Amino acid sequence: MQMRFLASEVGSGLRRNISMAVSVVLVTMVSMFLLGLGLLAQRQADTMKGYWYDRIQVSMYLCTADSLQPNCEGKEVTDAQKAALQSQLEALPEVKAVFYESEEQAFDRFKEQFRNSPIAGNVQVGDIPQSLRVQLQDPTKFDIVTTQFENAPGVATVQDQEKVLSKFFTIINYVTFFAVLLAALMAACAALLMATTIRQAAFIRRREIGIMRLVGASNWTIRMPFVSEMVLVSTAGVLLAVSLLVGLTQYVFTEGASKIALSQAFIGVSDVWLLAPWMFGGVLVIAMATSLVTLRRYLRV
Repeated sequence: MQMRFLASEVGSGLRRNISMAVSVVLVTMVSMFLLGLGLLAQRQADTMKGYWYDRIQVSMYLCTADSLQPNCEGKEVTDAQKAALQSQLEALPEVKAVFYESEEQAFDRFKEQFRNSPIAGNVQVGDIPQSLRVQLQDPTKFDIVTTQFENAPGVATVQDQEKVLSKFFTIINYVTFFAVLLAALMAACAALLMATTIRQAAFIRRREIGIMRLVGASNWTIRMPFVSEMVLVSTAGVLLAVSLLVGLTQYVFTEGASKIALSQAFIGVSDVWLLAPWMFGGVLVIAMATSLVTLRRYLRV
């Protein structure tokens, strides 16, 4: 098949059915944008997990004279108990490092973290007890420290930051699931719209198809203009979706959030480029499969 003939047929088909072609482009763009958004959300969750799991600590708050926990019995932790706890923690193979934080240091850290919050003025030195901050070799094994020391002498409570972060990551996973589900529904809509567009285009060109059959044109020769049209318009939709994802990632994460939250880990444009080939490949498969299946009824002899 000559390329000039193919280009002529594709251009003629698009001109005759421009409104449906634009609809396919827009529906493909929306579906791929939602799919990319869901996949990027998951990559962001994975990036943050890798970042935070290296920094997760188990906070072991020590008893004060005002502690209400039964284990404290109204007594403040002694220096001997603190030393014993620290040495026992450092002896565990699961523990990477142990840091002591005094009441003054805890107060200063709280004031820094909540400097823009009205609750910062309601906290005084001593309201946050002294603690031992335990960094683990494997953050998923926090329960080893929790079970061994939650009732140890001088320990008021043991708090694991992984429990708080896991809720956040669970929310991101739910958002990802619904975004991908919605994208799948939109992709199904795009496939149905492609099929409708092909049927309409084939009906408009039914006389040309009949003539091509009479002169002995192969089924593949008849199919190619329709398949090429769908590949072209669906590719345009993916290009628009990838452009939107690049802009979103560049301005929201690279030039926005990453400059505001300097201590956080965010995805970048490179993550979009990693997803783009899969998005293009998936859409091309849908477009070609839909075209070939839909055209079968018009190629029966």
